[in-house]
Amino acid sequence: MDIVAVKPETRDRKGFFIHETAYKLMGVDQSGWALICLNDATCHYVDPDDLQLPDISGIALD
Repeated sequence: MDIVAVKPETRDRKGFFIHETAYKLMGVDQSGWALICLNDATCHYVDPDDLQLPDISGIALD
């Protein structure tokens, strides 16, 4: 599993904004949505284009 961050103002597939923090990338489904999880209970489907690699501090790189 890769650790990823989301770009500012990223929305999930339902249209809700999601928190800008580090997530675990679980994979990309057949329809093209990336599944990212904060923990075992909080996961979101997002556009893979809204993902970025975080730097060492956990803050997304531009």
